[in-house]
Parts: sequence; structure tokens; C-alpha cells
Amino acid sequence: MGAHDPSEAGARYVFRVTVRLDPRPGYRADPDTAETVLSRAADPPGEDGWLFFRDTLWRGELGDAAHGRRLAEEALEVPVESVTFSELRTSEAYLDDLKTAIADDLDAFNAETVSEVLKKYLGSSIHVV
Repeated sequence: MGAHDPSEAGARYVFRVTVRLDPRPGYRADPDTAETVLSRAADPPGEDGWLFFRDTLWRGELGDAAHGRRLAEEALEVPVESVTFSELRTSEAYLDDLKTAIADDLDAFNAETVSEVLKKYLGSSIHVV
């Protein structure tokens, strides 16, 4: 399995985030929320952090909405109203490496096939670019 730098491979988890604007006293924001797209580099398969999808997603959705909001708040440093997972945007090479890493340890996913793992955690939200 070849290692890929996530920025070179273009593998990123993409989220839609609604942030809450909280201006100083005496100021008002209207609307008081804004939407943005937040993406996170996908760690190389087999390396520390590569199981982000397994630990965070379920069938293409956030498994724990509160945890997803906390992660987005840490990344954006503003209050977050909501987060939805959009897709894993990936290169073919990264996806191949991901499939290989999953196949090497199917027991960790409680699954019989790589396709089952991808569907279980990412749903149909894989976009190869």
C-alpha cells in the first residue's frame, strides 16, 4: 500500500456547517447564522487518524451530531449550529489505498467486505475527482 499525502491525493472529508454569529454587545447580525463548507484532510490509510470515517460517520451521516459540532467549532473557532457530512472527495489512488487498508483489517469494521464497510460508514458519499 503506497502512502499518499492527503493534500497531494486530494482526499478530504467535506462538511456543510451553519455557524452562529455572536457580535459584541450593541451590535446585531442579521441573519445571525451563516453557512460555509468545511473540509478536513483525510489521513493516509493505515496511518494515525485514518479511521476518522469509522469513528465519526455512519451511513454517510455524522454518528454523533454534538461531537460533529464540537469538531467544527474547534476548527472554525466560532459557535456552530449544525454540521452535515457531504462527501469524501478523493483521488482514485487514495480510494485504492483506503480499500486496501480496510481489506487488511475487516474485523475492525465488523464487516465481511470492503464494499460493506464503505457503505456502512460513508453511504453513497464518495466522490472521486
